[in-house]
Amino acid sequence: MIHIDGSLGGGQMLRSAITLSALTGKGVKITNIRKGKKETKPGLRPQHMTVIDVIGSFCNAEILGLKENSLEVEFRPWQVVARDRKIDIGTAGSISLLIQALLPILIFSDKEIKLQIKGGTDVAWSPTINYVKFVFLPMLRKMGITIELETIRHGFYPKGGGEVKLVTHPVKSIKPIVALERGDFIGLHIESLVGRYPKDYAERMAKASLGVFEYLIPKDKISIGLKADNTEDYGASLLLFATFKNSIFGLDAISERGFEPEKFAIKTSEEFEHLLKTDAVIDKFLADQLLLYMALAKGESKIKVENITEHCLTNIHVIEKFLPVNFQIDKENKIISVEGANFSRE
Repeated sequence: MIHIDGSLGGGQMLRSAITLSALTGKGVKITNIRKGKKETKPGLRPQHMTVIDVIGSFCNAEILGLKENSLEVEFRPWQVVARDRKIDIGTAGSISLLIQALLPILIFSDKEIKLQIKGGTDVAWSPTINYVKFVFLPMLRKMGITIELETIRHGFYPKGGGEVKLVTHPVKSIKPIVALERGDFIGLHIESLVGRYPKDYAERMAKASLGVFEYLIPKDKISIGLKADNTEDYGASLLLFATFKNSIFGLDAISERGFEPEKFAIKTSEEFEHLLKTDAVIDKFLADQLLLYMALAKGESKIKVENITEHCLTNIHVIEKFLPVNFQIDKENKIISVEGANFSRE
């Protein structure tokens, strides 16, 4: 039984531990859950319980302490039995975070898996589903992992009501990733989404965003996606990502209620413009998401990141508890590297 002190991190640490437990077959006991998060109430929240419960159902796990506000949970996996299914997270629980937790387990299944998931697609403290689709999954393809994602409907806080279809394909082993330089610039994409607002709002966001980049990037190198969805709640989100030969660098943001489309888009775009002018190859959110795959891969992975965040460090701490790997962190050059464990189904 592996012990994890949950006070060292938040929900990401909890999800990583449960995912790795199911993947490796090693039981885990997590104590002091989210006790170090001063800005939030400690213990399990409904969204964490859903992730643990769903992962447990995929590996016939025995779970102790799975109740709201619990500071301690034990997860004892048995055999992974992945299968097609429908999952309803309820309200606006993050579909993106559930997908992140499930993917490492599903890709090492022995067959294609189809999931239909309902919940929130664009919610706070979580990547938007567009970020998952346009940044995270294409980067996984570079590691030999193919995932199909279709957004049926978007869902904002508090009602949610979003729905996606996910298809995973089995892999025997994961290719390492080396992203120390961006390589040639291919293009910038602006994905503008509104829920229940007129499509004009999405167009105004895209136009304002375009104005920030028009003197930095040639127009023929910029593409735009617009969507006005009939969601249950009002909401808007913006995704910006630049594609290079070796990486995809992105930033997403969710608006507040009563937002001004132009003001929201310009603020987000100027932040992304600033990040583009750095030498980072992998954005800080993607870095955190790639760590587990780097540890599972066959061979050495190296990435140059925007920032080595506390999220990254706690995630590494958890991964090293479960897998025979040792991450190397070059803080000065912001490079994270690891010789993968060459994990396989066998």
